[in-house]
Amino acid sequence: MGFCLETDTINSTISINDPDTIVSRRQVFKLGFFSPENSTNRYLGVFYTVSEKTVLWIANRDNPLNDSSGTVTISRDGNLVLMNGRNETIWSTNATTSSTNTSVQIQDTGNLVLRDVSTGTTLWDSFSHPSHVFVPTMLMVDNLNTNTKVFLSSWKNGSDPGLGSFTAGLEARNIPQIVIWHNGHLRWRSGPWNGQILIGVQDMYSPYLDGFSVVNNPPGNYYFTAPEATILMKVALNSSGSLEQSLWDDQKKSWDITWIAPQNECDVYGTCGAFGSCNPRESPICSCLRGFEPTNREEWGRGNWTSGCQRRRQLQCDQSGGGAGNGVGFLRLPFMKVPDFAEHFSSGQVEECLARCSRNCSCIAYAHDTNIGCMFWSESLIDIQKFSGVGADLYIRLESSELVDPSLISGLNLKASGSLRSGPISALR
Repeated sequence: MGFCLETDTINSTISINDPDTIVSRRQVFKLGFFSPENSTNRYLGVFYTVSEKTVLWIANRDNPLNDSSGTVTISRDGNLVLMNGRNETIWSTNATTSSTNTSVQIQDTGNLVLRDVSTGTTLWDSFSHPSHVFVPTMLMVDNLNTNTKVFLSSWKNGSDPGLGSFTAGLEARNIPQIVIWHNGHLRWRSGPWNGQILIGVQDMYSPYLDGFSVVNNPPGNYYFTAPEATILMKVALNSSGSLEQSLWDDQKKSWDITWIAPQNECDVYGTCGAFGSCNPRESPICSCLRGFEPTNREEWGRGNWTSGCQRRRQLQCDQSGGGAGNGVGFLRLPFMKVPDFAEHFSSGQVEECLARCSRNCSCIAYAHDTNIGCMFWSESLIDIQKFSGVGADLYIRLESSELVDPSLISGLNLKASGSLRSGPISALR
C-alpha cells in the first residue's frame, strides 16, 4: 500500500518510492508508479485520480522496471531521475541546466514541470514530450521554422506502453490539419482547419468537439490546443491507430467516448485511390468521380480500389486563351471531405475561386470555405469522401460532355477578348 504525499512537488528534500505518489493541488492528477493490465512491469507515469488506470504520460515507456524498487528524485545536476534498486538511472529529464536548485511539480492540467527554483524558469515539461494522450492546454506543435514537431505516440499494445507504430499530430504545411501516421505513412487526416473546425471531421459539428484551436504564433510555429475545461477531456491515440476523444462521466465513474477516428474504411487515407470517392453508406464503398473510370478494373472487381481512377476524356485546355478551354466546366459535388494537398488563396467569394481556377489549365478542382477562402488542386484528387449533410462543395473540372445535371454545374463563359463573365453553367462553348 503506497502513500499519497500531501504535496504536488518533488525537490532536493522530497522524493517518492514505489508505490508512493504525489498529487496535484486540486487532486486532478497523480505522479506515481503503475503496471499496465496483464503486466508486472513498473512504470513512472501521470494518471487521473478519478481513474488511476487512465494514464496520461509515461516516463520510462521503453525501459520498464521489473520490480517495485523504483525511486524518483532530483539528481545532483538538477534533473528529475528514476532510479532502480541498484541506483542505476532508468530515466531522466535530461534538461540542460546549470542550476542544482530545482523542483518538479505535477499541475492540475496534468503537466509535469521541472523548474529552476531561483528564477522560476521552466527547464523541462512533460507536455513537450507527450506519450499517447492529448489533454487541454497541451500543444501539438508543427514548427515549420525549425522543422520540429510535438506529437502523440501509441502504445505497442494494451500491456506494453513502449513506442508503438502509430503517431498523431499537426501537419501545418499548406492548410493545417490533424493526421495519424502508421510507420511514417499517412493513415488518416482531419481535413483543413478553417479557424473553427476541422472541416473533414463530421463530428466536429458537434458541441463535444467545440473549443479546439490552431494557432500560428510566431509565424511558422503552428500548434493545436484546447482550453482548460471544467469537464475532464482527453484524446488518446490507441495501439490500433485510432484517435479517441473521451469525456469523464462523474455519475457513472467512467469515460464516455464521444468521437473516434478513423471510424470506418472510408476514413482510412486513400482507400479509393486518386479520383475515387468513398461513401460508407453504399456498397461497394468506392466509386470513380463522374468523368473517371477505374485505372485497373480487375483490382476494383476484387474490392481493391487503391489504384484509383483515370479520366475517360482528357481535358482540352487552351493554354493561350486564358486557360479555360472550350467545352470545359466544373461539376459540383456537395457535402464532401475535400481532397488532400489543397493550395490556399484567401478570398471571401466563391466566384473568385471559380475565376482563378478557370484561368489556370493546371487547376483541376476547387472548393470554398467562408473562413479559409479558396482551395485549389492541381494534381491527383486523393482521399475524397461523401459526407451526410455536412462538408464542403467540391467543384471538379470536366469536359462539357460529362456535365449532365445542370443543378450540379458551375462555370464561366469566355469572351473573345479573354475577359471572364459569370454564367449559369460551366461548359465553355
